[in-house]
Amino acid sequence: MNTKERRAMLEQILNRIKEPITATTLAERFGVSRQIIVGDIALLRAKGVHISATPRGYLMETDREGERYTIVCQHDAASLKEELYTISDWGGHILDVIVEHPVYGQIIGKLHLRSRFDIDRFCEQLQETQAPPLSMLTEGIHLHTISCPNSETYQRILDALRTKKFLVE
Repeated sequence: MNTKERRAMLEQILNRIKEPITATTLAERFGVSRQIIVGDIALLRAKGVHISATPRGYLMETDREGERYTIVCQHDAASLKEELYTISDWGGHILDVIVEHPVYGQIIGKLHLRSRFDIDRFCEQLQETQAPPLSMLTEGIHLHTISCPNSETYQRILDALRTKKFLVE
């Protein structure tokens, strides 16, 4: 298989999957190095293919998730998991986290967290790498883009976040 065929197949795989897939898994599938896959992804992005790099791997950006909303939250690092669980438990899919940095401007971290399992893995990665959450750059203030199957789900999420005093209004 040549490079062009591999990239076309890579794009097809990313279009079919619903969960993130790692560069290592893709490299094993194609019999190439992880770095080759990382380069292929970069070149596909340069061609205009919308691929997100999430903490759990690559995922094609699509609008199949439902209606999108942006919420503003604030909490300390100890409440991170509870905030994410609240959104997920009430039916939301956490697409990203956004902070406004005074020097760099808007910083977006792609998350694509759908379940407690995803959230637990994300929090384990933060702990293992000792990386602070992006929200700690802005005294806990941050935005999330979330998707919900409908506006009723969105309202339930807002109510739950408001009750827990995470929502900034």
